[in-house]
Amino acid sequence: MENPFKKGLKDEKLEIENTEEKTEEKTEEETVNQETEADTKSDSEETSEEKNPLEEKYNQLNNQYLRLAADFDNFRKRTEQEREALLKYGAENTLKKMLEVLDNFERGLKAIESVDDCEKVKECYNLAYKNFSEVLTKAGLETIKAEGEMFDPNFHEAVMQTPTGEKEENTIIAELQKGYKLGDKVLRPALVNVATSEG
Repeated sequence: MENPFKKGLKDEKLEIENTEEKTEEKTEEETVNQETEADTKSDSEETSEEKNPLEEKYNQLNNQYLRLAADFDNFRKRTEQEREALLKYGAENTLKKMLEVLDNFERGLKAIESVDDCEKVKECYNLAYKNFSEVLTKAGLETIKAEGEMFDPNFHEAVMQTPTGEKEENTIIAELQKGYKLGDKVLRPALVNVATSEG
């Protein structure tokens, strides 16, 4: 008859051997897995090293784009503010100069209140007119030459035509209203009478 204790010991011994074999198998698998992971990591590190220059270039270009977009937005806002200020206060310098003329008119009015002499009034008027003309000239206003000049539709507007043999055809005989320009821009054409040929 077989000893039941020996049988139990055999079974335990078999289990221990099986466990050891499994542990060894697991250890081998873990070693293989670790080696595979190490290979994978080194591959991914190489790949990430390859990607890094591209990522850096992308980030650099993206940052440049964002800065440029912000700069442009600031420029647009600044330009808009300057345009609004120009529309609102563009005439400021001219008006400041015109205040001198206004002061002279007020002085002239006070001066002629108790004056009976017509010459004194003329003198005050001429002084104010001269001052006013000077201020407008400094602001860039120019008178368009008319009388004696050849008719130019860019600067003159013919409101009359007079047949004559004394003047060359298309010559301006008389200026009916002065014309003015600012630089190359005509503010108001001169109204003129133009000579035509007798016929």
